[in-house]
Amino acid sequence: MIRKYVYGTPFPTDAVMGSVEEAGEELPFFERDESGMFSYRLDENDIVYGLGEQVRGINKRGWQYISWNFDNPNHQEDTRSLYGAHNFIIISGEQTFGAFFDYAGKIEFDIGYTNRSVMRIKPAQNDLAVYIITGENEKDIAGQFRRLIGRSYIPPFWAFGYGQSRWGYRNEQDIRTVAAQYQAADIPLDSIYLDIDYMERYKDFTVDPNRFPDLKQLTSELKAQGIRLVPIIDAGVKIEEGYDVYEEGVQHNYFCKDAGGNDFVGAVWPGRVHFPDFLQPEARKWFGRKYAALTGLGIEGFWNDMNEPAIFYTEDRLADTCAEIQKLAAGNMGINEYFAFTGMVAGLNGNPGDYDKFYHNVNGKPVRHSEVHNLYGMNMTRAAAEALREICPDKRILFFSRSSYIGAHRYGGIWQGDNKSWWSHILQSMQQLPGLNMAGFLFTGADTGGFGSDTTEDQMLRWLQYSLFTPLFRNHSAEGTRMQELYCFDNVNAAAEMIRIRYCLIPYLYSEFLKAALLDNMMFRPLAFDFPKDPMARQTEDQLLLGNELMIAPVYRQNALGRSVYLPEEMMLVTMRSWDQYTTEILPRGHHYVDVALEELVFFIRRNKAIPFGKPASHTSALDREDLHLLGYPGSAYELYADDGCSLDPESSLTVSTLC
Repeated sequence: MIRKYVYGTPFPTDAVMGSVEEAGEELPFFERDESGMFSYRLDENDIVYGLGEQVRGINKRGWQYISWNFDNPNHQEDTRSLYGAHNFIIISGEQTFGAFFDYAGKIEFDIGYTNRSVMRIKPAQNDLAVYIITGENEKDIAGQFRRLIGRSYIPPFWAFGYGQSRWGYRNEQDIRTVAAQYQAADIPLDSIYLDIDYMERYKDFTVDPNRFPDLKQLTSELKAQGIRLVPIIDAGVKIEEGYDVYEEGVQHNYFCKDAGGNDFVGAVWPGRVHFPDFLQPEARKWFGRKYAALTGLGIEGFWNDMNEPAIFYTEDRLADTCAEIQKLAAGNMGINEYFAFTGMVAGLNGNPGDYDKFYHNVNGKPVRHSEVHNLYGMNMTRAAAEALREICPDKRILFFSRSSYIGAHRYGGIWQGDNKSWWSHILQSMQQLPGLNMAGFLFTGADTGGFGSDTTEDQMLRWLQYSLFTPLFRNHSAEGTRMQELYCFDNVNAAAEMIRIRYCLIPYLYSEFLKAALLDNMMFRPLAFDFPKDPMARQTEDQLLLGNELMIAPVYRQNALGRSVYLPEEMMLVTMRSWDQYTTEILPRGHHYVDVALEELVFFIRRNKAIPFGKPASHTSALDREDLHLLGYPGSAYELYADDGCSLDPESSLTVSTLC
């Protein structure tokens, strides 16, 4: 049952599909004070799930989270905001219910941070809608919410292949070298990503004519090898006379405005930029149609970046900061002056005050950006998705974004933001998956190997052994870090085997993805969702159920050659060194220590279940989706979902078959 409660005049976020009548009674479960703060008293054993892309564990108790989309690649446990705003939670305990706080601006979730027994939720302004969902259990509540917000984006089949990315592929030869090296190492590959280096001076929808003189030919050449190119698109539009995107945006008032009614100026990769006003329907149509410049070159996938929006600096704040730094540098910088110096420089990037300086045009009325901040990336994604359906009406386009709000899941996937080559970020990514699935984001995954910092061979292998189960499977790294293409490591065959196993698992992973999307299920779940009365399952935070058949328990600690696992029921342990060499063992319910050598992948098949397992191929186009065998308990069957992998409506080609 879903009930809606409205306070003030909420901004229409478009997160919810259809309409829900406003409830007449008072808001249940929560108390609301004069300031607009919602409070809920937590029992000792209550678990709070949700908030999608956030730090800390699956259970969100004990910390303060702030929904405010923010570019923060160095996030650790003390971080409060990340790249997405996903304001849906499920409280699981004596009272089990879901709550969605549909609010476009900053909202704080104090979940036992100030007082462990009290959850406090405070929007910046008292204009929001609250949806309360009750049901049989956590899975039922999550399913109701998924139906409320609409069907999740389904990417093309090839998007489930392995992708290689790096900020620093500077020319066509770099791209050809990556493809050739993967082929020489016999490692399957479906996509190579183009970061900002392919653009002409970081201008959206341009291609540098010197470094990429014939992108159309390169795209065609690679596609013949089963590899797609996937370019980046950023939110900021470079201010430059003669640049058509800039001039058209100015001419038609498609850019956000400052307080004086002029086009707002911020700065990102190109320097001074304007930001498209994605809350304007006409501006969305205009910007979205620009993707045709690249689809016309054969491009079939994109990733949107910097769309929180990230702002490196504004000119007035930069000038003020430089003036203050000059004063400090003229004297003797002691500890106080030194910290003031470093703080001012660090405070330029993403300064909260800068988001108060510009406005959107909403039905002819100016709306301050900070009041609708969390909708910006969602509407950039929406602009692209809606336009691409017109530009490419006969096929799905791969599309995912960095910034998001609930509702963006209908238009594309997300990656889990810029991360680091830290062991803790393997665990963090896994712990974000259930909350993201609850919020509708199914096509997601982390930058495998870590984006920033230097990875190591053992860390890359362990990361592969986790990421090969996630729908989005991309190795991505930053300029200036160690090269982490898989052929760069000594133990290249071990990495290659992990990728081959992924391709053997794609029929299962794609089938479970389709089920989750079409049936409003979660692909990844905490153990407690299926074993709610098991106290140990409710405490387990480093294992996940995948579909109805698998449990994953990756190794995420340096130098570990095994790990402890908890089995809430009897399961089959599968240990793989290669796609065609593996062992199985039935383990009883309870605690176990499992040996996991660096070159081994382990996962668990649930009691009396089996999964389809195929043979590897150099890319998804070469996969034999018919020649499958069942891996798991003898005598078990599996219901396989499949489609043509490209039609806009997956149900038009959907087939459901039973494998025995």
